[in-house]
Amino acid sequence: MTSLRKLGSSDLEVFPLALGGNVFGWTADEAQSFAVLDAYTAAGGNFIDSADVYSAWVDGNQGGESETVLGKWLTSRGNRADVVVATKVSQHPEFQGLSAANIKAAADASLRRLGTDYIDLYYTHFDKPEVPVEEIIGALDELVTAGKVRHIAASNISAERLRASLEFSDREGLARYVALQPHYNLVSRDTYEGELQDLAARTGLAAVPYYALASGFLTGKYRPGTTVDSARAGGAAQHLQTERGRRVLDALDEISAAHDVPAATVALAWLAAQPTVVAPIASARTVEQLPALLGVGELTLTDAEVGRLTEASA
Repeated sequence: MTSLRKLGSSDLEVFPLALGGNVFGWTADEAQSFAVLDAYTAAGGNFIDSADVYSAWVDGNQGGESETVLGKWLTSRGNRADVVVATKVSQHPEFQGLSAANIKAAADASLRRLGTDYIDLYYTHFDKPEVPVEEIIGALDELVTAGKVRHIAASNISAERLRASLEFSDREGLARYVALQPHYNLVSRDTYEGELQDLAARTGLAAVPYYALASGFLTGKYRPGTTVDSARAGGAAQHLQTERGRRVLDALDEISAAHDVPAATVALAWLAAQPTVVAPIASARTVEQLPALLGVGELTLTDAEVGRLTEASA
């Protein structure tokens, strides 16, 4: 059985792969979503990542579809206490921004959709620099004090704003971010590596990277001359046009062949080996896509293999 990992300074222990909920109610209907959730938890998975905005971008959707599907599943399975539920605030069409009033209203709406009275990990989805960090942290602290949120985290935030938030929490004795959700993978390293990663390491934050497989590119199914039927094919295929993308695919092919595992497993294992990373996020539309993701818990790359991938992706 894959062992759980401690999430930063929190008391949460999570599976080394967070299951992305962006597909629930979008490319995976309720039945498919339930099947994926059942298979993920049956394999020992316990960390599910959603957001209140998922999937407002789809015609006919309002936002909140992912949370609603997840909430129905939690209720029907009666397993709320066994699952670490993460969701986010700031992007829902009806709950835009990070004002104190909006954070509190959005959290209540998320709780209703999730059919629960607490959120394990609540992220600010996209930072809003026009709102003082004091207001954001103050509102999040009230949610923690009220028992509606167990721990808080940040996504898509600058090192400067993150530092200011942590300093304010420490100075005032308020709830403090325990995790960070950066855009980070083998072909997108610039956003996280450097100042943000250093700050996370210094302050004990756990990184939970999104787009861990670069919208599917790092699964290896995108090749010159191939067409992939996916809602995210355009975003993934662009990496084929770069020398870096092709170098990374070559290195993934080589190492996945050596271990007899899918390329996706190797790409996730590289991320898992990076400083501060506790659990990359990846989503599956179907049960068949899950084993390649779950394999990250069983695969440890050698230093040479990590180095080979790091060099290829430079």
